[in-house]
Amino acid sequence: MSRWWPLTLRGTGALILALACFVLAGELGTVELLYVGSLLLALIVASIVVLHLGRRIDDAERTLHPEMVPVGESTEVRVRITMRGMLPAGGARWSDALPRGLRSPARGDIDAFDTSSGPGSRTATVRYTATALCRGTWPLGPLSVRTSDPFGIAARTHRVAGDTRVIVPPAATALDHVPISAGESGGTLHAASDELGQGADNLIARPYAPGDSMRRIHWRATAHRDTLMVRQEEQEQTPTATVMLDRSAVRWDASARHSPGADSGFEAALSACVSIVLRLARDGYLVHVRDSDGQALCDPIPGTESADETDHMLTRFATITTRRDDTLPAVARLFAGDQVGPLLLITGRLDAADAAALAPAAHHSALPALLCTAASADAFATAGASGWHTAAIGPDLDLQAVWVGVAEHGGRRVHA
Repeated sequence: MSRWWPLTLRGTGALILALACFVLAGELGTVELLYVGSLLLALIVASIVVLHLGRRIDDAERTLHPEMVPVGESTEVRVRITMRGMLPAGGARWSDALPRGLRSPARGDIDAFDTSSGPGSRTATVRYTATALCRGTWPLGPLSVRTSDPFGIAARTHRVAGDTRVIVPPAATALDHVPISAGESGGTLHAASDELGQGADNLIARPYAPGDSMRRIHWRATAHRDTLMVRQEEQEQTPTATVMLDRSAVRWDASARHSPGADSGFEAALSACVSIVLRLARDGYLVHVRDSDGQALCDPIPGTESADETDHMLTRFATITTRRDDTLPAVARLFAGDQVGPLLLITGRLDAADAAALAPAAHHSALPALLCTAASADAFATAGASGWHTAAIGPDLDLQAVWVGVAEHGGRRVHA
């Protein structure tokens, strides 16, 4: 039956039977049929009154595990429903409203309510699994619960547990660790003294000063010099890497500017971007994630791969779209006079003119990598000749193979 119709199938049948009794009582002159019709009608009215006045959904709380679910993965949704009412509950059926970005058979029956929470209070927990289909921030809910009276005659639909935002970031591929030499890209952690230009002995130990911890005493140097020596304070320098995402609308499908998840090429680029950022962070890099105009797309991701910074990046990438300005040709100016660690530039359609404009930027990084979803042979040839390590990426290409090729085969151009 429709959710707005106050009667169940049984109640509708009872109403039809009551009306038939009234009609037949007049036609046949049978008074008993009036009593039967009146009794059925009174039962229907009483069921409606009891259902609307004597019972209500007091609370509903929805939780997700996990709360952030990448494209292609699933989250378990739990909704705890609390019903208030003195009369026993009849049957109940629930359904949760899903956006187009999620898929699930989010409906079912509630067989029984738990009465252990106290007099007049009944609880039930419903569970289902939702799979993320499309990147974005999606509203989940509201939850509808259709309850009936103990006789199953009247029905009422409660709309509870309003919108819960589900964050669906791009799918991230778990890339393998690929060793990158420090000489090639500045990519290993190393220590440097705060006092440069002094001898090697002073880089190891220095004379004791008041306030130094006794745990820092260098006993070998102390015995050699016959005076208390402590270990020189060292400062760990974290290598940096830069991952740039070109969001210029001219290089992507028009749908990528208005609707997250619509352009498969742009989605593949976003997936490659977050996958590479997470891999570099796990390898100890401080990773800067930037647009092609140099603006930061999120806070830098530290080599410790802090959960807060990572979640902030994924949340940002859940709704990111392309933009009208084309700033890719000016990328080389961003690195003028600087030498950076690994530089990975991810873009869409690329022609030879674009590759020529990017050529100077390759000389400012020992590991410049250019990843394109669609590039002409001339564009790859021009970029490769200027020092870029080029590779094609896309929804049907193996990102792991591309990553290994770019990181391991520094001097060669790599095509997936």
